[in-house]
Amino acid sequence: METKSEKKLKETDIPGVIAPPLLIFLSGLLIGGLISWFFPIPFLPTVLGYAMGGILVVSGLGIIFVANLMMTKANTNIEPWKPTTALLSTGIYGKSRNPVYAALVMVYLGISFVINSFWLLPPLIPVLIVMHFGVILREERYLEGKFGDDYREYSGRVRRWI
Repeated sequence: METKSEKKLKETDIPGVIAPPLLIFLSGLLIGGLISWFFPIPFLPTVLGYAMGGILVVSGLGIIFVANLMMTKANTNIEPWKPTTALLSTGIYGKSRNPVYAALVMVYLGISFVINSFWLLPPLIPVLIVMHFGVILREERYLEGKFGDDYREYSGRVRRWI
């Protein structure tokens, strides 16, 4: 049975992101999709949209798959609302501190290209602002507090996005 202090520690050992990142990205697609439904504006030749979009979606999903494998192997959580137990700094995490979020941008753009709707693009800007302030900066404060100098060295060496 957990003590009160153990329960409190579990509740505070999280970054406190404002929403699941996937939900934030989906909300942008939903808003853009609703506008597109009423005011469709295609912006790419169909074949180009399918080709570029398909490449982006497959590449983004591949990066997310690799990141998930790395997190599983390190026995830490990929979900940002759960405690982080290990700091990953090699592989794709040696190129980007946020490879999953960069991959979600790729998937978002890929979907926009495949659907061929201009209106899916403008909502990406507020999505990225919410991600920056509501997710990434909170995660960075959390990781710096949890891993200290190791995280500071890592964040000085590896870029936030790419």
